[in-house]
Amino acid sequence: MTPPHDPEATARPDHRWRALLVLATALSMIVIDGTIVSVALPVIIDDLGLDLIDAQWVNASYAVVFAALLLTTGRLGDRLGRRKMLVIGVLLFTVGSLLAAVAGGAEALIGARVVQGLGGALVLPATLSTVNATFRGKDRVTAFAIWGAVISGMAAVGPLLGGWLTTSFTWPWIFLVNLPIGALVLVGTFLWVPETRAHISEPGLDVVGLLLSAGGFGALVFGLIEGQTLGWWTPDTALSIFGLTWSADAPVSVVPVVLALAVIMLVGFVAWERHRARVGRSALLDLSLFSIPTFRWGNLTAMTVAVGEFGIIFVLPLFLVNVLGLSTMGAGLVLAAMALGAFFSGAMARHLAAAVGAPMVVVIGLLLEVVGVIAVAFTVTPTTSAWLLAALLAVYGLGLGLASAQLTGTTLSEVPAELSGQGSATQSTARQVGSALGTAFVGAALAVGLATAVPAAIDEVADVPAGVSEQLTTATTDSAGSVISELRSEGTDSPAGDATPQVVDALSEGFADATRASLLVAAAFLFLGLAGSGLVVRASRREVVTKP
Repeated sequence: MTPPHDPEATARPDHRWRALLVLATALSMIVIDGTIVSVALPVIIDDLGLDLIDAQWVNASYAVVFAALLLTTGRLGDRLGRRKMLVIGVLLFTVGSLLAAVAGGAEALIGARVVQGLGGALVLPATLSTVNATFRGKDRVTAFAIWGAVISGMAAVGPLLGGWLTTSFTWPWIFLVNLPIGALVLVGTFLWVPETRAHISEPGLDVVGLLLSAGGFGALVFGLIEGQTLGWWTPDTALSIFGLTWSADAPVSVVPVVLALAVIMLVGFVAWERHRARVGRSALLDLSLFSIPTFRWGNLTAMTVAVGEFGIIFVLPLFLVNVLGLSTMGAGLVLAAMALGAFFSGAMARHLAAAVGAPMVVVIGLLLEVVGVIAVAFTVTPTTSAWLLAALLAVYGLGLGLASAQLTGTTLSEVPAELSGQGSATQSTARQVGSALGTAFVGAALAVGLATAVPAAIDEVADVPAGVSEQLTTATTDSAGSVISELRSEGTDSPAGDATPQVVDALSEGFADATRASLLVAAAFLFLGLAGSGLVVRASRREVVTKP
């Protein structure tokens, strides 16, 4: 029975499953967009003249805005209506997609991704909280499993779809494809999705909380991404933004200052939310939810796992295209092995959960993910078989499907229905913060690896002038490896002359070493998630014991 705070959710119960199809389609659109860009990045880098930092921001800008606004948009949905937020979000997302498709440079593309992130931040909590408010009992378990399977499966489908669209058409089509899908979602929303909202008695809108959370998350990701360029402690280059300049002669880099501000703002956000709760004002984040053990440990697990998962999606396409010399379609096909594994295991996750419990399914899934990624990390070389990588990624995908399909339902299982918007937005925020940090952490690991591995590899090549060697090292890092493809196509007409084949081999070896290091960083975060999932299992068992 639908609780009294959602009287409209049962208006047309025969349409619940049609509504779930619409919600899953909307969710698919925004999840795919988080990964569809990755496989097309080498082409976009070459076409728009991006460097590695630009490439990181193309991914991270979407995730940062997404993460920064989810708590606010989830609360707005509770207050103003979730279907209303869904419609506004889909409209914004399609506008951002159109702007991205016509972007002619890094700034325009990153700006369009910000608009997409804003739309996605409205869509995701609206879909999850509507599912949470509309379904009950066994139907709710099934609906959560479908929602989780869409999260994992569509994230893995993104690279395949991106590879096909980029190869068969041009890279702007990875964004243009969202326009007809968005139109279908809007029609389905008006036909079948019920309007649901929560009764919120606390007055006011938490504007200060919004500014602190958005500023804190944004500053954190900015520092992690820009550290390699601006300098982690002492300045390597000046930073000019909004008419202000941080000099390269300053005693300390702007990066540690920004990271310190991020910590201060995020700690201030928690303190502010506690204050809002004490005085009875509406808050972005109901911190009392974290008194629920499965919710607390489930969110920690979701965030650390997302760091690893999205870091992998960022790094692997660059390796497949630039080092193995695959086309974007070929790279998409290799990465599609993840999707096959995820869809297969996602479909069987519910049956496995019935046998061993949903929390244990998460543990099994994350164990497979860790094993799969470590195996890939120790396999990447310039001569690695793409088929072997695909097979190992299928193992990783099996784990991805199992973990994602059950983690959402487990995390929200004890959240009261009247707090479904808060709970789902918090859980989604944890995932998106993780995805932004994944691009930042793993991207930074790749940059550090390239800065050390590439020069060492080039030094072993004879007859390469010192100046050219230094230029190639810088170009490989700045271009995220696309210079390797350029040299391969130029042959002996390149600046390296007759030594070009040896230089290509050396650069490929260095990039492979850097990729291996970055994948091991991703595996470390997945292992942390595996440890967190053990705490989720223990918490879920305690809750079962303590229930009357």
